[in-house]
Amino acid sequence: MKKIKIPAGEVVQDQRQKTGPCFQFKAITMSEYSKWYHPYAISEKYSERVAYYSMEIGVDHPLKIYSGGLGYLAGSHMRSAYELKQNLIGIGILWKFGYYDQVRNDDQSMRAQFQKKYYPFLEDTGIMVQVSIHGNLVWVKALVLKPEVFGTVPMYLLTTDIPENDYLSRTITHRLYDPEMPTRIAQSIVLGIGGAKVVETLGGAAIYHLNEAHALPLAFHLYDKYRDLHEVKKRLVFTTHTPEKAGNEEHGLDILEKMSFFGALSTAEACRITGTTGPVLNYTLAALRMSKKANGVSKLHGDVSRQMWSGYEGICEIKSITNAQNVNYWQNPDLRQALDAGDDEQLVQIKAEMKKPLFEVVADQTGKIFRTDVLTVVWARRFAAYKRADLLLHDLHRFFDLINKAGQPIQVIWAGKPYPFDFGAIDVFNRLVHLSYKLPNVAVLTGYEMSLSAKLKQGADIWLNTPRRPREASGTSGMTAAMNGAINFSIQDGWLPEFGRHAQNSFLLPIVDTALPDAQQDEQDYQNLMTILEQEIIPAYYQDRKKWVQVMKQSMTEVAGYFSSERMADEYYKLMYQEGKS
Repeated sequence: MKKIKIPAGEVVQDQRQKTGPCFQFKAITMSEYSKWYHPYAISEKYSERVAYYSMEIGVDHPLKIYSGGLGYLAGSHMRSAYELKQNLIGIGILWKFGYYDQVRNDDQSMRAQFQKKYYPFLEDTGIMVQVSIHGNLVWVKALVLKPEVFGTVPMYLLTTDIPENDYLSRTITHRLYDPEMPTRIAQSIVLGIGGAKVVETLGGAAIYHLNEAHALPLAFHLYDKYRDLHEVKKRLVFTTHTPEKAGNEEHGLDILEKMSFFGALSTAEACRITGTTGPVLNYTLAALRMSKKANGVSKLHGDVSRQMWSGYEGICEIKSITNAQNVNYWQNPDLRQALDAGDDEQLVQIKAEMKKPLFEVVADQTGKIFRTDVLTVVWARRFAAYKRADLLLHDLHRFFDLINKAGQPIQVIWAGKPYPFDFGAIDVFNRLVHLSYKLPNVAVLTGYEMSLSAKLKQGADIWLNTPRRPREASGTSGMTAAMNGAINFSIQDGWLPEFGRHAQNSFLLPIVDTALPDAQQDEQDYQNLMTILEQEIIPAYYQDRKKWVQVMKQSMTEVAGYFSSERMADEYYKLMYQEGKS
């Protein structure tokens, strides 16, 4: 197929008449993927054309272009949008080396391996556009992930690693969240402005959805196109995911200007429309001032976000749309069938069988043989300081007493990825590895990708979540764990306040005073954690199986309703894309 090359500043408009989509996957040709296209009849409820921008999207294990919860959430959104027949497409980046592959050194400590990836299931759309980075023109190619591959809406993945570019330009799309600031800024330009030009080549969108502010240059591109901030706001919506400073990126205006971050706009004009008065541009604040609506990703996080940004003028309304996950992808169907049939014996038997694939990974990586009849506690998520991966080890003597208690044994598994250049987080991971080395019932696993994530959720009895409140915006891993019969044991943060009822569908730690110093919060949370674990969870698992099964069933039943991403994808259309349309 002939490639469509779009020079900087030019757009090829889609001249097709709106005659409706094709009906069969087998009718797809590559020329159709150079136009706005869905292989199904669009639902009338979701007819607005939406382009969804995310720096990472986790749709399935083979496509490693994600790092953690933000990507998992985006992947579930892409799946549910497909299942609901929404008129939405995904725009992401094809990371040649992914995030990183988590492997081990000779002493079993963690090593970050950057390995080239090749995905033959992606197809060339023929679309190539240009963006300006540091005053130089860089080509951006769009490949498509077709819907039938993983059951998602069409996803267009951008790459600069093509022969038309020089070596430095080719490296822009090599590593997700590259540690070099200029490269990170260039990645935002590729996703925002390059992604905008790809969407315009496809025929344009009515709504542009920023999933986090990484693609902020899109807003400046839209302003250059319409020269009216009101016109930009009609088309732009924004999801903020975290109250953590690291999640609200900001850079000096001088480096952003040098990198061509503002596209065709002058720095003075960009500052004027974003209300920036100092030497630094905050991506989140700029997005809040250029969008018609924004949302936090849980009710608590929406409250935190509104409070966090309340002192700033010109920001848009911040709603709450609680994150969710795709039940069809994450939940074991046999377990769900046993739940629906009311067969408790079968439910317990299947849950025990679900532990075996996880325990095979434990045996392979550590040489330890875990038992399916032993209470299994799992902590598995991104390693970040506020998530407190090692809270359970606050008192080592008490921890050793806990795991060595006769008659009521427990097995503990840790897994998750630190940012590859966060050496403090890597140190915590390695300390856990060294601690676990000679403990037969404690394991720390590497290779934390979507496949292992699924095994951990299916194999866990208890899904442990220990962030400092209210610093966890959502924490969606607990949703997919609950879908698979794992009972959440959690700080009341993120989505848990909307779901959790202590000893009924989960086990919840009492809320501590967040005004206390971190050390005091840690001490109180630790004491509450151990008390509930020792006095409620372990006795229930071994001495009151009827209660345990009832809590597990209640958890599975309630999580699959409101916390299904079908609800979330529907709410985005109703509350963000369509509401208040002018």
